[in-house]
Amino acid sequence: MVVEAENIPLDIVYEDDDVLVVNKPSGMVVHPAVGNLNGTLVNAIMYHCGDRLSSINGVIRPGIVHRIDKDTSGLLMVAKNDKAHVSLSQQLYEHTITRKYIALVQDNIRQDTGTIDLPIGRDVKNRMKKAVDGAGAKNAVTHFRVIERYGEYTLVECRLETGRTHQIRVHMAYIKHPLVGDPIYGSKKQPFQVQGQLLHAGLLGFIHPTTGEYMEFRQELPEEFRNVINVLRKEAAERNHPLR
Repeated sequence: MVVEAENIPLDIVYEDDDVLVVNKPSGMVVHPAVGNLNGTLVNAIMYHCGDRLSSINGVIRPGIVHRIDKDTSGLLMVAKNDKAHVSLSQQLYEHTITRKYIALVQDNIRQDTGTIDLPIGRDVKNRMKKAVDGAGAKNAVTHFRVIERYGEYTLVECRLETGRTHQIRVHMAYIKHPLVGDPIYGSKKQPFQVQGQLLHAGLLGFIHPTTGEYMEFRQELPEEFRNVINVLRKEAAERNHPLR
């Protein structure tokens, strides 16, 4: 498989000789795969960085230390050399990297905080899905905190302790609070006409591979996500203070 560099605009949050932090838009795939070789984040960072990317994950995923789903927006770190890649990967393995996501989920979550500690593996009925206690399940822990409630929806912050594929989406759906807009684990009824799940990687923190300094980055919600929140806030305000 040959992956080509492409001149695709990048929203760069931070960059030095070791690390690149980007704000990935919803709808962009992180790395190429069969049938999807173009328009990915890897195509874009290859153009931007040239040969200044780690080689540990090969030609298909140069520099990629971790991933977020296609329709998830937000912060992603990229290793620009093998030393940085090893350091960041070790931090992921040791669960010392801070990763916090904002998600809009269905229905009202009554408790203010909670932890979902349930292993995730492959869904035996559908290879495109993951499932709690699925095939080859591995430990998965998600901590959540309620930010706002809107009656039929709840805005939550989710902090990943582990980083399994689809982890937040699977865990929230399992406790009967699937993400709004999720085409795989959510409701078939989509009142907001959004493109994919409303999930945003809003905070990323790690120890710099060279300086040893802890660095933390925050990224505001994208416009589509903010628009839905504004609608829900307005509707909630009208319910609490109806026009007379």
